[in-house]
Amino acid sequence: MNIQGKTALVTGASRGIGRAIALELAQQGAKCLLLLARDRHRLAEVADEITVLGVEVVILPLDLTQTVAVNIAIAQAWRDHGPIHLLVNCAGVAHQSTFLRSHLVDVEEEIAINLMGMYTVTRSVARRMAAQREGRIVNVSSLMGKVAAPTMATYSATKFAILGFTQALRGELSSHNIGVSALLPSLTDTDMVRDLAWFQWVKVMTPKQVAMALIEGLRSESPEILVGWQSRLAVWCNRIAPWLMERILLIASPQIE
Repeated sequence: MNIQGKTALVTGASRGIGRAIALELAQQGAKCLLLLARDRHRLAEVADEITVLGVEVVILPLDLTQTVAVNIAIAQAWRDHGPIHLLVNCAGVAHQSTFLRSHLVDVEEEIAINLMGMYTVTRSVARRMAAQREGRIVNVSSLMGKVAAPTMATYSATKFAILGFTQALRGELSSHNIGVSALLPSLTDTDMVRDLAWFQWVKVMTPKQVAMALIEGLRSESPEILVGWQSRLAVWCNRIAPWLMERILLIASPQIE
């Protein structure tokens, strides 16, 4: 997919990977960017950066758990700014805890935003893409959607689920000329992870590197976009020696009481 002259909707666009993706899409020649996140102030800051590049920007300060508000906003954006050609589902939260000490409120938030929020946006956009018979959807999963990590059980579960959702949609929507891919970054230096206890031996990626990988994946129409050599190595190792990968992850995991 060539993003030049196209309209894209990016969720989680106020910070981290979502912000980097929005900026990269603007630099690659997108015509219009719809930026969705909860923080209006931070969205406006990102919009100001993009406007300088001569790209039309629309901010959608929304909570993805508010289904009705999200559906109304997408319908209005489609009506006012034309068809959405690319949807990037980047919004997500992560809570780190041992399973036995996890809090149900944190678990519910991860499922509500990482899964149900993504489902809500995708359902609204995909129906319209199907009617126009054109579009591409990228769901941001994680390396933890391939290789589950101790202390991140619910987060890993949501990211595994995103891969299953993506694979199912890829089959269902192909007849409507809609491509569906998953983006799988490894540990990335964002606001979300700075309060987490990091795993040993992991080379931290930058949001810019993840955004560039997305652009390359769009061009090649890759069904799964892995970011960095560590991700490829981990997936390869998990495929041929899962017991070894589990042992490595256990040793590398932070000790959290």
